[in-house]
Amino acid sequence: MTTKTIRRELKFTQSPAVVWRALATSEALADWMYPNDFEPRVGHRFTFRVPPDPRAQFDGLVVHCEVLRCAPPSELEFTWVVGEGWLDTRVRYRLEADGDGTRVLFEHSGFKEDQAFHGAEYGWKMMHGKLAKALEKASDNPALKA
Repeated sequence: MTTKTIRRELKFTQSPAVVWRALATSEALADWMYPNDFEPRVGHRFTFRVPPDPRAQFDGLVVHCEVLRCAPPSELEFTWVVGEGWLDTRVRYRLEADGDGTRVLFEHSGFKEDQAFHGAEYGWKMMHGKLAKALEKASDNPALKA
């Protein structure tokens, strides 16, 4: 069976250190993604709690994750598991300095179901838009300051 992968290249004007904090601190992740109990250490198991959306007839869900790689400020990889193996995928961020800013290579791999793949494409587009807005306001956010 062939699996599908979502790939995106994101560019931010903030330094890799600031972008890293947005990706690798629980408080910052909660600002642009979902409530969580993330810790930036390999082997840490954590969850994202996706809230319900009654307008979309969505009851919410819990995403179970485990940090597989954490190499500040350049690489973060974790599992992304929903249900009893219904969705068992991996998320990876790789950060590279790009002038004064940061180039981020994003990958979410391992999709077997088209519905899950298309839903995740939509979800990541929304979340990465929120990430960009959070980074634009980085100077106002204590979680993103050094």
